[in-house]
Amino acid sequence: MTEIDNAAGPAIDRHHVPGQVVLVLQGGGALGAYQAGVYQALHDAGLEPDWVIGTSIGAINAGLIAGNPVHERMTRLQEFWKRMHRSPAWTLPTAFPDFNELLSCWTAVTQGIPGFFRPNAMAQAGEAYPLGAEHAGYYSTAPLRETLQELVDFDFLNKGGLRLTVGAAHVRTSRMHYFDSRDGIIDVRHILASGALPPAFPAVRIDGELYWDGGILSNTPTEVVFDDNPRKDSLIFAVNLWNPQGPEPVTMAEVFNRHKDVQYSNRIGSQIERHQQTHRLRHVINQLAARLPESARNDPALRELASYGCQTRMHVVQLLAPQLDRERHTKDIDFTERGITTRWNAGYQQTQSVLERMPWVGDFDPLSGVVLHDPLAAAE
Repeated sequence: MTEIDNAAGPAIDRHHVPGQVVLVLQGGGALGAYQAGVYQALHDAGLEPDWVIGTSIGAINAGLIAGNPVHERMTRLQEFWKRMHRSPAWTLPTAFPDFNELLSCWTAVTQGIPGFFRPNAMAQAGEAYPLGAEHAGYYSTAPLRETLQELVDFDFLNKGGLRLTVGAAHVRTSRMHYFDSRDGIIDVRHILASGALPPAFPAVRIDGELYWDGGILSNTPTEVVFDDNPRKDSLIFAVNLWNPQGPEPVTMAEVFNRHKDVQYSNRIGSQIERHQQTHRLRHVINQLAARLPESARNDPALRELASYGCQTRMHVVQLLAPQLDRERHTKDIDFTERGITTRWNAGYQQTQSVLERMPWVGDFDPLSGVVLHDPLAAAE
C-alpha cells in the first residue's frame, strides 16, 4: 500500500477536552479506510479514545484499536488495510483508470479478498439448497476470523482499558443488539457478527442466537452514547462513511450510488436532532428542579421527576468521508490501492483540521445538552 501522506499534527491537552473521548465508526466496507485515517490523526495528537463504538467495518477498525496497546494500534491498522488491498487480475494502460478500478471490484466479487472473505461455492447450488444458518452466504468470512485472531489481542481487549461496543442485528427478533466490553467478554464472534452483511456473509451464532450486520438496523450507532447509563460529558467523533445529502440522480449509475448513501447513512441528521431535543429537555428539568424550594425537593414524587434531568453535555464532531472522483455504487468494495490510500489520507487531514480548531472549546447555550460541530457546514 502507498505510504500514507501525513504531517505532524497538533498535540491536544486533555484539559481542553470536555469529558470522555468517544469514537463512533459507521459501517461501509472499503470506505472504512477513512476511519483509520481519523484514528491516526487522533493518535498523533495524543487524543486516544476512552470508548470506541462500531458497526460492520467500523466494528473491525474498533476491534483493532481496542484490542491492542496504544503503541501497537497504528501498526495493526496499517497491517489490516495492507492485507485488504486488492489489485485486479489484469490491467489496461493507465489511460483507462476507471476500467482498471472496475476490474478490481469484479476481482473482489469473483475471487474475494485474501484475509477478509472468499467465495462459498456451495451457495451456487441454488436458492433452496440447505446450507445451514451459519453458512448461508455467498462468501465465507473464515479468512477474516483468522486475520482478527492474529491482529487483535482479545485478552488485552477484555482487561477493561479501552471500552469497546459493537452493534449487530438479532436475526430472530429484528432488534439491534450491542455487545459491550464493559458488560461482558468480547471475542472474535462479536466483531464477525457486526460485519455479517447478508446475503454476502452468513450470520454468526452467539450464545445460541444468530446475528447479522448491525448496519441493517443502525449503521450510525451514536445512540449508544446518548442512552448510556450513567451518562457522561463527552467529546464524540462521529465518523460517517455515507453521505446523507446529495444531488438528484439523473443516470442509473447515479441512482445506484445515491441509493446506497441514502440506505446506509441511516438518518444521521434526524437522529442528532432528536437527541438534541431530548437532552435540552433534560437540562430544562435540571434547571427547574434547582428552582424548587428546599421543602419541595424532599418530596419523593418530585425527586423522581427531577431524576429525569441531566447536566451532562455531549459535543458531537461529525466527520464525513469525501466522495472521490468517478465514485460508483461499488465504492464499498473499492479495495484498490488508490481507494484505500486516498480515503485514509482524507480522514487524517480532515481530522487534523478539526483538532487545530478545537470547536468544542468556548461558551455554549447552558440548555444545550448536545452541541453539534459539523466541519463541512462551518467551511461553507
